[in-house]
Amino acid sequence: CYYSPRIPGNTGSAIRLCAVTGTILHLMEPLGFNLRDTKLRRAGLDYHDMAHVVLHPDFDNLVQSMPNSRIIAFTAHATKLYTEIEYKPTDILLFGPEPGDIPDPMDIMAGPHVAEQVRLPMRPSLRSLNLTNCASIAIYEAWRQLNFIGGK
Repeated sequence: CYYSPRIPGNTGSAIRLCAVTGTILHLMEPLGFNLRDTKLRRAGLDYHDMAHVVLHPDFDNLVQSMPNSRIIAFTAHATKLYTEIEYKPTDILLFGPEPGDIPDPMDIMAGPHVAEQVRLPMRPSLRSLNLTNCASIAIYEAWRQLNFIGGK
């Protein structure tokens, strides 16, 4: 799940990632672009029709639509590493907003519906990794733990 994504190319890459891994991409509004954006379409190549994308007007809608799912928030503020989690097929991997005019949603990323907060390790002098790169690392770790179900 991308919380209020701002960069269309990242979301296009996420569509492609979800198509090849068989995962569902949840997008939480507001979006910083139109879903017909050229950069989004280009980054997703011809995978748009092979990916399942669900749009949510807000966080509560996401929670209500998947009441039996555990939410794992990926945030640089976490102390636990993403590899310390035992992933389940119904988990929601939540990624915070990209830089822009959206304030950091710590009330969501650390809120009561979040089961775990995890982070990807990186050198301390650097701020962050590209959003879809983070999602790729996380999805492939979860999929690896689930024995690449549905893959070959």
